[in-house]
Amino acid sequence: MNILAIGDVVGAPGCEMLRRRLPGLKKFYGVDLCVVNGENSAEGNGITPQSLDSILNAGADVVTTGNHGLRRREVYDRFEDGYTPLLRPDNYGARAPGSGLYVFHKGRHRIAVINLIGTMYLTGGDNPFDAADRLLERTQDCRIRLVDFHAEATSEKLALAHYLDGRVTAVFGTHTHVQTSDARVLPGGTGYITDLGMTGPEHSILGVAADVVIARMRDNLQERFRTADGPCKLNGCVFTVDDATGKTTNAEAVEIR
Repeated sequence: MNILAIGDVVGAPGCEMLRRRLPGLKKFYGVDLCVVNGENSAEGNGITPQSLDSILNAGADVVTTGNHGLRRREVYDRFEDGYTPLLRPDNYGARAPGSGLYVFHKGRHRIAVINLIGTMYLTGGDNPFDAADRLLERTQDCRIRLVDFHAEATSEKLALAHYLDGRVTAVFGTHTHVQTSDARVLPGGTGYITDLGMTGPEHSILGVAADVVIARMRDNLQERFRTADGPCKLNGCVFTVDDATGKTTNAEAVEIR
């Protein structure tokens, strides 16, 4: 089985890039399952019903989010309906709408997708290690288990991956929007990449127009974020999985323009 994870989709340009390039990418790699992080897919960040549908229609099987996932209240009912494969980090807390676990059948396989958020330099989340243990206990009947860990610190992403090595199929980091060059298989058979990267405007600062971010950092001017214009890229990682064991045998980072 080939599993494709796609990094944070940014704004309308990112959604359009996904629509144009994801079908061909899935065909090229023979992808059986596609997970896409959509927490920045709405203009200005967050996710809306419209951007969610755009990602699903492009070919995503499951949409994960992160610290901006609950910013738009108009999408709350899609988190809660139980049928839409839309996740928010499970360790947000019990009062948040939706959950961070989606279990479904893909052919003869029962697959769990888990969404967690880090606590280093991000606020509002409970301990992700404890949350992971709880979710693994609930998904013992799933041979293939995937974890989107939306976190800021490289060390925290690495720590959780090694903690889960051999217990999950793959751990892929999101949030920092810059693809890391460390796609690999850990000793216990868990596929890993510290950050998938971003799907959106290439000539930008994490998808945002450079002048807006520079004004914030240089002059402390709190301008509203504006998605950059121009050519886009798509970042992700393909994990090749042994169907019999649920272990990853190869991890390959992907970047297309």
